This record gives sequence, structure tokens and C-alpha cells, in this order.
Amino acid sequence: MADVEFFFDPICPWAWITSRWVAEVRRQRRLEVDWRFIGLRIINEHRDYDRDFPPNYLDLHTLGLRLLRVAAALRATVGPDAVGPYYTAIGGIRHVDGGVPDPAAVLADLGYDPALAEAAGDTSWDDVIRADGDAALSRTGRDVGTPIITIDPPDGPSFFGPVISRVPRGPAAVELWESVERLARFPGFAELKRAVRERPEPER
Repeated sequence: MADVEFFFDPICPWAWITSRWVAEVRRQRRLEVDWRFIGLRIINEHRDYDRDFPPNYLDLHTLGLRLLRVAAALRATVGPDAVGPYYTAIGGIRHVDGGVPDPAAVLADLGYDPALAEAAGDTSWDDVIRADGDAALSRTGRDVGTPIITIDPPDGPSFFGPVISRVPRGPAAVELWESVERLARFPGFAELKRAVRERPEPER
């Protein structure tokens, strides 16, 4: 069983930065991560995109959902260990290079069947993504976004974020992890937030 479940939408830049921090922590201590799904297009399906979001958000959230469908097909075909490398590859293309990931090319580069990219247009995978997202939101409540992290799943503490603008490296990454874990494990802790923030600095 994984030590951590990390629920992500690949289109979210904040989730990407947090995921690279978690990956940095993994390099320094024993931490098994299960990369799971939460589709922003699905959790916002009841909202009016023209009214509630900037003009490009429908396209962005739809792209995220298409990429998650491929991830779901990959997990079902190859196994959960394939999801992390896939997320790393498409996230780097999207958030660091500023490009639009080609799932077939990414899968081929990773040594997986590029035909799995056909899942991008297959809405039957939405039930799988919805189930993952519902599991995450059942732990945190629904008024959150991505990422959602569960420590010691499924019954350990779950929380949205942390939202960070840069990736801490080396000992600083572990120190932040230990601080977040300590807060999350306190049963009465609910929120720590500020609206003033730096611009995101995505990196691999």
C-alpha cells in the first residue's frame, strides 16, 4: 500500500509544482506515492464556464480530462506504477515547455503502447476518473481543487494543497513535508491560507 495518494489534474500548474515537491521528497526518504486522478472538468461540470471562469478555462479543463483518460487507460492496462512517469512527461511538456502534450508520442517515448492515446476521446473512462475524484473529495469536502493529498490512505489525513509557487529542493523539501504532515495529522486543523502569492515557477 502506498504511503501517499496524490490526486492530480495534469492541466493545473499548482498541482504540478506540488507534485515536483513530492517527487523531491521521494528521492530523499522512503515514500511510495500512488498517483490518482481528479478531473477539474468533472468536478466543475455543474458550473457555467461562460459565467464563472476566464474564457480559456473550458478548453484547458477539457484538455486535462483528455489527458486523464489516457492515464486511466494506462493504469488499467499497465498498472499504477506507469501513471507517475506519464504525469512527469506530460506535465513537463505543458508546464515547463509551454506545449500541448501529444499522448501518443509520450507513451511511445515511455515504452508503452501509443494506441492507448485513443482513450483521450473515449468518455467511458470518465467514470474511472470520477470515482477517483469522488474518493478524494469524500475525504476533504467538495469546496477544494487540485491537488489533494492523502497520507497513509485511505484513512489517514487528507487535504487540498499545499499550494506552493516554487519547488523546494534538498533538505528544505523534507522540512516542508514534515511540517505539512504535522499540521495534517492534528485532528482539529482545517485551513491555513493567504491570498498574496508569488507567480508560479514550474520546473521538472
